[in-house]
Amino acid sequence: MAYPRVASFKSHEAFVDRLTQLEIDLPSDAEMFAGDQSPLASPIRVDGLDVGNRFCILPMEGWDGTVDGKPTDLTRRRWRNFGISGAKWIWGGEAVAVQHDGRANPNQLVMNKENVGDIESLKDDLFEAHAERFGKTDDLLVGLQLTHSGRWAKPNDKTKPEPKTAQRNPVLDKRLGINDDSSMLTDDDLSHLIESFVSASVMAQKAGFAFVDVKHCHGYLGHELLSAVDRPGRFGGSFENRTRFLREIVSGIHAEAPGLKIGVRVSIFDYLPYRSGEDKVGVPDDGDPRLAFGGDEQGLGINFDEPSMLMELMEQLGIEMVCTTAGSPYYNPHIQRPAYFPPSDGYGPPEDPLVGVARQVQATADLKRRHPGMTFVGSGYTYLQDWLPNVAQAVVRQGMVDSVGLGRMVLSYPDLPADVIEGTPMTRKKVCRTFSDCTTAPRKGMISGCYPLDPYYKAMPERELLKAAKE
Repeated sequence: MAYPRVASFKSHEAFVDRLTQLEIDLPSDAEMFAGDQSPLASPIRVDGLDVGNRFCILPMEGWDGTVDGKPTDLTRRRWRNFGISGAKWIWGGEAVAVQHDGRANPNQLVMNKENVGDIESLKDDLFEAHAERFGKTDDLLVGLQLTHSGRWAKPNDKTKPEPKTAQRNPVLDKRLGINDDSSMLTDDDLSHLIESFVSASVMAQKAGFAFVDVKHCHGYLGHELLSAVDRPGRFGGSFENRTRFLREIVSGIHAEAPGLKIGVRVSIFDYLPYRSGEDKVGVPDDGDPRLAFGGDEQGLGINFDEPSMLMELMEQLGIEMVCTTAGSPYYNPHIQRPAYFPPSDGYGPPEDPLVGVARQVQATADLKRRHPGMTFVGSGYTYLQDWLPNVAQAVVRQGMVDSVGLGRMVLSYPDLPADVIEGTPMTRKKVCRTFSDCTTAPRKGMISGCYPLDPYYKAMPERELLKAAKE
């Protein structure tokens, strides 16, 4: 299905007209403010810490570490770009596995005794780059995202899934070739994994990170446990059991790393898995709606009963920081990261991607209204492209979100936050157009990066390999 591309809207009025045509509620300011007058430049107090503005860099999965989980020069370049971005909140840097078997790819970073110094140096590179560009770092908040990839783990071979599941899921099991319970993590496995999260958190604190993100999104292990309604034992069934994994990690961090702040990036709603239909446009697959955390009875809408309960639990646990996202890049990417161009193994968007952006923005605003004591970082903004600053300013100004998170956009345009706040006109040739090459490349066994727009990646031989693979 064809939709008008955002790049075709040459005026703010044309962009707003399209929102009106779609009948979606997505605020957007016609007039942008700069410097101290900009709502996006306003500081915020987060869990007792000062954050200098309302832009946040979201964690992305890295594909360019060493086989033993250390950063490479490509990793360092990306983190230095985060430093020069102008964003004052770095939510986790990138996904860092707490165990080898939880790596989403064989080149993902791993937090352990052998690697902690190298990961600390990444943070130092980021701070150094930020200080060089902006002169100070006392209002910069940097955390580390800790993860186990669960059923989407590929720790040893980019082409070989080695899933570690929380429960059976007929649709996803079929896609991964799971035919029995042999991939299921036992309660003892989960207890050991909790210890790994706590140990990694202790190391993150010693490395100077201000907080850790206990990842609960995108179909990875923490997220799958939230919907493990059929799992027997201590970690499944009731809401209390399904949140035990998070509660015990948090308890361990409080005991072993006192003073370390904790955040949670969570898919606040999920839909049924999608597949490519006859016309290559995404259609819902046969699935069990009960396994979509935050989904409605059909698995094609939102029910905030349990996500709101999760926010209440997080507040009780002393967690004030939450980064919202939705769905999964593996089975319903149009819900998770709206894009016009799907990755090569994906499907065409079944809706105008602007609808997906508005869905995430409004869902985050809904939870923020229900839980005003939490500090919310939102996601899903990149598809707005040239009009991202206008929407970002509007949602912050209206109190719909506390901080605007940027992911793919900073791969092509790392200094967008600085340009927006300083009032510098956006550089259109750097604006991410959601070509999805940063996803297609790693799924074809290559490193991830912005091959279409980043000159550094444009010059790599992998760019030609990627073209051939897509054809």
